[in-house]
Amino acid sequence: MTLDRIIICEQCDLLQLETELELSGKAYCSRCENVLYRNQPDGLRRSLIFSLTGAVLFLISNSFPIVSIDSQGLTNSTTLINAALRLVHDGIPSIAVLVLVTTFFMPALEIMSLIYLLLPLSLGRLPFGFHVAYRLIHHVKPWAMIEVFMLGLLVTISKLNALATVVPDIGLVSFVLLMFSITAAAANFDSRAFWKQVDLVKEMQEQIC
Repeated sequence: MTLDRIIICEQCDLLQLETELELSGKAYCSRCENVLYRNQPDGLRRSLIFSLTGAVLFLISNSFPIVSIDSQGLTNSTTLINAALRLVHDGIPSIAVLVLVTTFFMPALEIMSLIYLLLPLSLGRLPFGFHVAYRLIHHVKPWAMIEVFMLGLLVTISKLNALATVVPDIGLVSFVLLMFSITAAAANFDSRAFWKQVDLVKEMQEQIC
């Protein structure tokens, strides 16, 4: 038995032996039934594709208006950044900061970290400081709350429909697609496969040297 076959459950800290899985299979903790790892041979590539897609959608989402509001002949539209600036102007900067952190900065950091890790790795290279980027993904993920923002936005739209005509814009569609892209990228990012790929690239580099 080798130490690299020992798996530690992140939920209950139970030590278990790694076993071979069928394609798309999952290994569960024998104590708490937490998912220990998955067999996703192509997971890192799919995670990179969804991350790159998310990066494009992120730019679109924050460049174009989210909704257009038509009331008594007056039409107004806003982007996420403009909405945050409006909150500051209305005297609630704390809410503006919270919106920017959870729907702008944290999702951007998560997407950039995934691309920073996976793109060089797919080319057979190790990015500088990849340990830091790997930890950053796990630290920022709980704070990336695009789905909460979308839920609040949909509730707001439904209430405003009684007072004005609210038309979803390209920014809103992009935000919905961005939410699914980030979720898919995170779901396909397998930590075990990542570190195995890191070890493989290290061995290749040592052989070249």
